[in-house]
Amino acid sequence: MVLDSCEHVIEAVAILAEGVFRQAPLIHIIATSRESLRVEGENVHPLRSLDSPTSGTALTAAKALASPAVRLFMDRAAAGGYRDELTDEDAPIVADICRQLDGMPLAIELTASRASTYGIGGLAELIGDRLMLLWQGRRSVPRHQTLQAMLDWTYDLLSDREKAILCALSVFVGAFTMEMAQAVVAEADRDELQFATIASLVDKSLISVSLTGDASWYRLLDTTRAYAAVRLKELGAANATARRHALYYAERLAGLRGSTLRDRDLTPYSRQIGDIRAALEWSFSPSGDRSVGVALGAGAVPLFLGMSMLSECRWWCLQTIDALSEEDRGTKLELRLQLPLATSSIHAHSDSVEVGTALERGLSLADSMGDADYQLEFLAGLNLYRARLADSGGSLAVAQRYAAIARELGRPREVVMAEWMLGASYHLVGEQAAAQQSYKRGFEHAAAAGVSELHSFGYDHQVRAFVGYARTLWDCGLPDQAAQFAYRAIEVAERKEHPVSLCICLVFVAPVFLWRGDRQIAEELVERLITYAGRYSLAMYRAGGLGLRGALMLERGDTEPGIKTLREALSTLRTEQRNILLPSNSRALAEGLARTGNSAEATSIIDAAVANALRGSGTFELPDLLRARATVLLAASPANWPAAEASLKDSLDCARQQHALGWELRSAMALARLWMEHGRVDEARSLLGDVYGQFTEGFETADLKEAERQLRVAGDLTSYP
Repeated sequence: MVLDSCEHVIEAVAILAEGVFRQAPLIHIIATSRESLRVEGENVHPLRSLDSPTSGTALTAAKALASPAVRLFMDRAAAGGYRDELTDEDAPIVADICRQLDGMPLAIELTASRASTYGIGGLAELIGDRLMLLWQGRRSVPRHQTLQAMLDWTYDLLSDREKAILCALSVFVGAFTMEMAQAVVAEADRDELQFATIASLVDKSLISVSLTGDASWYRLLDTTRAYAAVRLKELGAANATARRHALYYAERLAGLRGSTLRDRDLTPYSRQIGDIRAALEWSFSPSGDRSVGVALGAGAVPLFLGMSMLSECRWWCLQTIDALSEEDRGTKLELRLQLPLATSSIHAHSDSVEVGTALERGLSLADSMGDADYQLEFLAGLNLYRARLADSGGSLAVAQRYAAIARELGRPREVVMAEWMLGASYHLVGEQAAAQQSYKRGFEHAAAAGVSELHSFGYDHQVRAFVGYARTLWDCGLPDQAAQFAYRAIEVAERKEHPVSLCICLVFVAPVFLWRGDRQIAEELVERLITYAGRYSLAMYRAGGLGLRGALMLERGDTEPGIKTLREALSTLRTEQRNILLPSNSRALAEGLARTGNSAEATSIIDAAVANALRGSGTFELPDLLRARATVLLAASPANWPAAEASLKDSLDCARQQHALGWELRSAMALARLWMEHGRVDEARSLLGDVYGQFTEGFETADLKEAERQLRVAGDLTSYP
């Protein structure tokens, strides 16, 4: 005996089935329903959703079609007039559609039938839209002709209490607990909202339930949620429910306000990001409540920042600050919002004015309140901000102020950070001996005090210190020690799995291996940087990776592709105002152009780079820029050798003033080569020999091997007058 679609007469069918079971035990009954009959002898067989491919994998069309949900989708799409085969590009989109439709065959069939009208991408944008509830199918049974008809059928069978609760729960974007459900239903229904009510909706297949640890999490299927949301609006209760939803999250996140979330497990919050976002969107909408939005935003932005959702953090900071009342402006609340705004903006946004304004405003507030902790946070940000703009002198001045406050406080963590910050600033301004000493003192203090975890302003200062010290050591003529600290930086950054810190590490540590001539290692790091920065939408670090890729192409002799890649990188870096990376990329592009005979553009680029470096407060790259200018001059015409010689001499003087033995060796090799070409072999040998003799390590690196080769050639040439 088959009893189909029993849910509308469930009690009568239950009595009938149980009677038949008792009176005629040899008769087998198959009953279909959205809920079980709950009678003697019943064996429930749930009809599971169709399996869909999991998210987060590199999904191809072939892999996607291995799942029944995607196969049904493409079959019904073809029946509806869609003639294209599933591509690797569309496979993740179709898989996501099937997941959002909860693998429901009817929902998949009705949605796929519109593929010929909207396309795959268009369908993805319409999922959850009211329009999809009205799409017509080809079934003859009225309640199966549209999703709305199917859901109307089930909804009409609910009690008034179940209807009210179901509609209220549609405010949740993701999963929710019983406590969360209690918070959003109308007060009149709260006393009656018991487990049995939720269980009844689960039994009717309107809510799914899963266990996570010791907690039960409930979720409306996406199609059901879209339908219930429409019903909620029709009841005129959408705004009141959304307000309760937003107030719940404002209260839940109140403990995060002003917190850096350092070393805090954010996993419990990760599954609620969609609901937090939806609550913020309602709060700041025309029908919302901006005062609720301020309370919610103050707790949400530290969470977004802690989860490296930088663009989202920035956006909601701006919205929350804009909504502050006059009474809240200039208070601790604004101070706590300016810091995540500055932090997220500097790493994920190209508007330097916005970053600078937030930093200066925040520091001014911290100064007026005498809040040393916030002063140090904003000064750490200003130090990075000035460095990013290639204002090395300004960066150093900020580091010195940070150090003064840190010394006054006398806390080990801040003292270590001060030394490392000074080291980074001295390195960038071109005072390598001072940088080396500051870094060394910082590492000694850290070891003595047991300090290692130093997070501030959105990045890891320990990683930054390892990177900066590695670069400083190479500059000081210690390339082997430089490599050791570079590896330590990578190891720590990878272990901490912080996107910004890892990208900062890779973009600044890869050049150390490039300078050493470890091309394969540099290439691997650069490709990882580009991939990782792309994954987290960190455009400026991806551009930095592209610039390094272009430089490596030039090293390999792939000149034209290298030039093209460097142009792309420079375009983004200028847009993003990452001035700190402009000199090295401009130098590489100029040398590449000179190699192709494009002397005019090469000269223009390198002259501008040198002029910018001389006009500023100093740059550690000036010796290399002057060396590159000599290369460009000689490529334009051998007759330019006097000007090239003068530029190389300036480069040597600058490198010596900076105590930058690494740059000094490169310039000495270039000048020695030029002198030997003009018969000045003794001068060449003397110059290069003196510089080479200052090295105590790194004799297997590319530069020192080349210097040794040149010295041997110079020695051989003296035998021939």
